[in-house]
Formats: sequence, structure tokens, C-alpha cells
Amino acid sequence: MEVLTYDVVVVGGGAAGFFCAINLAEQRPDLKIVIIEKSKSVLQKVRISGGGRCNVTHAEFDPKSLTAYYPRGEKELLGPFHKFMTGDTVAWFESRGVPLKIEEDGRMFPISDSSQSIISCFEEAVNRLGIEILLQQNLVDLKPTDAGFELNTTTSNFRAKAVVIAAGSSKKIWQLLADKGHTIVPPVPSLFTFNIDNEALLALQGLSQPATVELLNETGKAWESQAGPVLVTHWGLSGPGVLKLSAVAARELAACDYKFNIRLAWLELQEQELFEHLKSLRLKRAKQQLQNGYELDMPKRLWSYLLDRAGLNPKALWSDQSNTKLQQLTNTVLKDVYKVTGKSTYKDEFVTAGGVALSELNFKNFESKVVSRLYMAGEVINVDALTGGFNFQNAWTGAHLIAQDLSDTI
Repeated sequence: MEVLTYDVVVVGGGAAGFFCAINLAEQRPDLKIVIIEKSKSVLQKVRISGGGRCNVTHAEFDPKSLTAYYPRGEKELLGPFHKFMTGDTVAWFESRGVPLKIEEDGRMFPISDSSQSIISCFEEAVNRLGIEILLQQNLVDLKPTDAGFELNTTTSNFRAKAVVIAAGSSKKIWQLLADKGHTIVPPVPSLFTFNIDNEALLALQGLSQPATVELLNETGKAWESQAGPVLVTHWGLSGPGVLKLSAVAARELAACDYKFNIRLAWLELQEQELFEHLKSLRLKRAKQQLQNGYELDMPKRLWSYLLDRAGLNPKALWSDQSNTKLQQLTNTVLKDVYKVTGKSTYKDEFVTAGGVALSELNFKNFESKVVSRLYMAGEVINVDALTGGFNFQNAWTGAHLIAQDLSDTI
């Protein structure tokens, strides 16, 4: 079988792989670069991310603050973010004709609201720069040699001076890297929703409410919490508040087989503050029904549900409520406990916590400390973040620093 020779082989046709290849080719047009991808198409996660709009990055422009969004990788990414982070990402895309916009929650998307803008930008660049793309190349072996590497796929053989692994959360690639001496932190799901078997709650499907979600231990004590919009779905709870919590506690929740208790505070109020407000309504709205005139920042559907959950009749008058009943309602609104029976993930947007141990990478250039001239970027390493935009930023940063190092040293 013919051996194909390149300066650099990039394994993985996703965000990190394309970004690395493009940046390297722009700095070193003399290099022969190929991206090999195991599937029939490239950039699939880019295409579907953010509901097809591509959540490119997040409007956090301080490196230290940005690292706080990475449950795994917070310490290691501080240095890299000082070299290439959000502002650099924005400038990179805007200089190539893809301006970005900031939404209210800080997420950043192409102004076009279409992931195709990012894909077209990448496709134009690889065509212009002469970067080859080979599909259906399932990597089965990777051998370091004196001159670099020999790579074997099911259909082709390659030689390269350097290899960039940007293959995402691939068990086969992790096994190959383990065979070369790398430690693989066992992957577990991150960014998942909570399944809850409660018909009355699920009847609120589609409702979204800012809330604080706490994870409870066996004694009912909170050990982790996150705040953010919570979305009621037909299977349980989702939304940023839940997804962030699933990422922060990914390993612990895997260990308990996704069976645990959560507590929700449906309002950002202190207990005494809410109780006093409800007492004032008893005077102010005396002749009105509980379901009306509650003057709280939540949808009426949710308020009626919480009244019922607290054992109160939504049609009862405010004037008929004792302090005991109002305290009961306060507790329900701010300390609403549910049993989670499992998780749900969006298969195409699956994110894992796990991968190549961070101690085995040099974060100045994302090169392996175990195998010289072997680089890694994106989800293949044990870094994951709270939302897609942050995961993409990790990919852009790692890929850019790899390209810079290869440009200087190959």
C-alpha cells in the first residue's frame, strides 16, 4: 500500500482540527498538511451546536474569569488563555468575514445566526491554503519514528513529522494514546439533563424560570449548586442551571448512577424576605384568590403548581392563610426537593468529562510530555466546560497554540 507523506497529519475533522490546520497553513504555506476524518463528513458538531447557530465562544474577556467555567482544566488553561482567548477568537473570525454578536446571556454567535457561516469560513480557508481532507480514515495505529510518525488507517498509510490529535471523545483514539504511554481519565457524561418522574411537574413542559439548583447528599445537605434558567421538559429538568450543575458534578453523579436528590429555589429571595412578602400580600390582597396578585417574578403556571405542591388551594383567599400555611408555601418555593432517576443527553452534542490526563501535556504548546511532536487539542484531553461556547474556546485556544509551535519548530 502506498505511503502518503506529509509534514503534519491532523487526526479529526472537527473544530480543533480545522482551526489548527488553517492557522498553521497561514503561517507556513510551505508545509504539506492533511486532515484525516473517520466519518463521511466534517465539522458535524460545529453544524449542530447552539441549535444550528454555532455558539462560537462566550463574552468573558478576562483569562482568570474565563477559566472558572471549566470544571476540568481551570488551572491548566490560565496560561493558554493569556495567549489566545475570547477577544482573539472574535478578531480571528471577523477578519475572515464572520462577525459575531453577543446575546443577553453572554453566548456569542455569528451575526448570520447560522453555523454554516463558520463552516463556509473553514472550507474556504482549507481550499485556499491547499490543506487536504481525507474522509473515512479510521486510525488504527500510530508509531513514533526517528523522523516523526507512521500512521495507519483502515485504508491508508501515512508518514508525518508531527501529529495533532483533535478527534474528540473517541474511545479508539484514547486506547491508541494509552498504548503509547498516556494515562486516560475514564470518560463520563457531562452536560446532561435530569430525569424526574413527577406528572404534575412535567405538565409544566416548556416553562423556563431562573432558579438555583442544589445537589443534596443522603442527609439532605447541599454539597453543590448552580444558578441559571431551569427549563421543564417532558422528561424532567434542563436549561443552563441544570446543565452547569451536571458538568460541575459529572464524576460524582456518574458514581451514584444518576440517582440523587435536588433542591430548587424558584426565586432569588431569602426565606424571611419571601415570608414577609407573603404576609404583606395577606393584608394587601385579602379578598383575592391565592392564584392571583402574588407579585412575584414567575409564570402563573408555576405559581399555581407551587401552591398545589404546598398543599394550598389556589382558589382560597389570601386572608384565610395562617402564618403556618405561608411558611409552608415559603419552604416549597425556596426548598423544592425532587428525586432524580436518571439522565438524558443529546447524542449529537454529547460532551464528556475525561480523556488524556492534563499532567501529561505541556500547556505552553499542547504537546505531549510522553511522545515528542504529538499534540492534542479539544475534547480528547480531560477538559470540559459548562456550555458549548466555552468548549469551543478551549478548542480554538489549544489549536492556535499548537499551530504556532509547529510553525516555529517544524
